[in-house]
This record gives sequence, structure tokens and C-alpha cells, in this order.
Amino acid sequence: MESRLRQALARAEQVSRELSDPAIASDPARLKSLGREHARLQPIVRAAERLSRAQESLAEAKELAESGDSELIALAAEDLATLPDEIAALEAELTELLLPRDPHDDRDVILEVRAGTGGDEAALFAAELLRMYTRYAERNKMRIEPMELDEGNAGGLKSAVVAVRGVGAYGLLRHESGVHRVQRVPATETQGRIHTSAATVAVLPEAEEVDVRIEPADLRIDVFRASGPGGQSVNTTDSAVRITHLPTGLVVSQQDQKSQLQNKLKGMEVLRARLLDRMIAESEAARSAERRAMVGTGDRSGKIRTYNFPQSRITDHRINLSVHNLTDVLEGKLDEIVAALKMAARAEQQDG
Repeated sequence: MESRLRQALARAEQVSRELSDPAIASDPARLKSLGREHARLQPIVRAAERLSRAQESLAEAKELAESGDSELIALAAEDLATLPDEIAALEAELTELLLPRDPHDDRDVILEVRAGTGGDEAALFAAELLRMYTRYAERNKMRIEPMELDEGNAGGLKSAVVAVRGVGAYGLLRHESGVHRVQRVPATETQGRIHTSAATVAVLPEAEEVDVRIEPADLRIDVFRASGPGGQSVNTTDSAVRITHLPTGLVVSQQDQKSQLQNKLKGMEVLRARLLDRMIAESEAARSAERRAMVGTGDRSGKIRTYNFPQSRITDHRINLSVHNLTDVLEGKLDEIVAALKMAARAEQQDG
């Protein structure tokens, strides 16, 4: 740990120096990258400073305990009783902070939620999932930026694309990709039968232009008239944009912004994120077949979690974890599940 700590502290000093360089201010991409790295390294710096102070206090307490002065010995006794545990906790915290991290963990996220099988009930569940992630983001001091919303009936949601902005957004949300299943009695069910519906979640790390090079010749851009709520421009101008990436067949439609240019910019942001996500998934698939079946691969083909309302139980099928606090989780209290998924991913990474 000592070697990794020295490297991290040295890098933190270097990043701070670079951030104070006026030349960096004229390079937005570099400034953003350094800002993310600075935010990641600062908890290490603060924990190292607390550890150093605690170790110095323990050394002083040991000297006082050997002074022969009864009053000084009494003063040192409390520190001798508490500081070893404090130091051990700080060392454990630093060990966690210094573990190798995915280079994408600090990035913002493009989050997509879509209703699956189950009709209106699936759309209602998709809306609840989006609300859950919004609450979770707010609890972690991140902000949600809506990009595309396609509303369903009775407050449901056919699909939504939002950006999640904040330090470590992808690291927190990356394991949410997959099929989420809900089991409950719908409000319209007259005989009390439990129905099963599903929604899909995709968590994509925000991609920058330097990550994914998109040639203009590889794009087909179509414009059309937006529909639905959105102000005076809706149904009056061709402001909506559909972008097709010809080499991969990926298609992004964007109509929620006020102008064609804004819709194109937002659409390109989503397209870059999807292309980067595909690159990451292909890289991980090539690295390990086992890894595809575990958390963190971005594979959304299988059911990952079931929300059982009658038993107030949530089960994450990837790690066989069940918790009985469904109401709290839907209010954005995902910490226990996220921590368990991170631990499983880390253990699998060390084994593989």
C-alpha cells in the first residue's frame, strides 16, 4: 500500500499544479479530465493526512506513557486505547481508495430506461426506476439532465434518456445495466393476481470526442417534425433529428430540445456514449468469457434484478443478494446493493 500511496500523492500534487496552469484553462477537454482526476485523488490525500496525524498522536502518546509522570500517563491512556483502532480504520479506508479503478468510473453517465414486457404496468415500473435513480443521484450530489422522454399512459414512461452529472457517476451506476423485473398486483387488477413486468436499463459512460472518432461520412442525419409536448416549436418546424451511424447501424433520435442544432448536439452525445459502451463491452468480452456473466460487463441480455412487492423484497440475481427494504430502495437508497455489487466485481476481477 505504501508504494501506491506515494504514487497517488505525487500524482495529486502534479494534477494540482497542472490545474493552476493558465494554459490548461484554454483546453476544456484536458481541464475536464484533470478535474475528474483531482476529485478522485482528493479523498486519498485527505485520508492520508488523517492517518499521518493519527500516527503522530500515537507516537506522542507512547512517549507520554513512558515519561514516569502519572498525570501525563493518564492523559496518554485514552489515546493509547482509541488511536490503534482509528489508525486501522484509516489504513483500511486507504486500501480501498487505492485499489485499481476502471478509468471510466469517474465519468458522467448517459442513463436509458425503457419499458419492456407488460404494457402499461411496465411503463409505470420504468417511471419508478427513473425516479429511483433520480433520488439516488441527488443523494450522491449528482444532477439529472433530461435528454429524451417518451411518456406512456397514467403516469408511465415508455422510454427516457437522461444524463447523470457528478463525480464517479459511472462507478456508482455501472452495475445497473440489465433487465429489471417487477412482480406485483397492478392497480387495474380486480382479482388480486400478481403480474410480472419488466423494464431495461442501460448505463453508458459519457464519451468525449477523443474517445470515439466519428467520421462525418459515417453518419446519415434525417430531420423531422417533433411531436408531443415541447413548446411552440413542436409540430411547426423540422427540429427533431435522427442520426444513423452507418458502420454499426446504431440509431439515435432526439426531439426534446428547442432547436435542430441542440437536438443534433444531444443526439451526438448519446451516439458517442453508445459507441464507447460497445467498445468497452467488446474489450471485456475478449478478456474473459466468465466476466461477461458477472457484473460490470454492460451485458443487458439477461434479468439482473427482481422487485417483489408482495414480499417487499429485492433480489439481485447476479450475486444472489436479497434485501427486504423495497420501499427504501425505490426512494433511492441503493447503497447496500451498490456496495455488494462493487465487492463482487472486485472479487471477480482479482480472481480473473
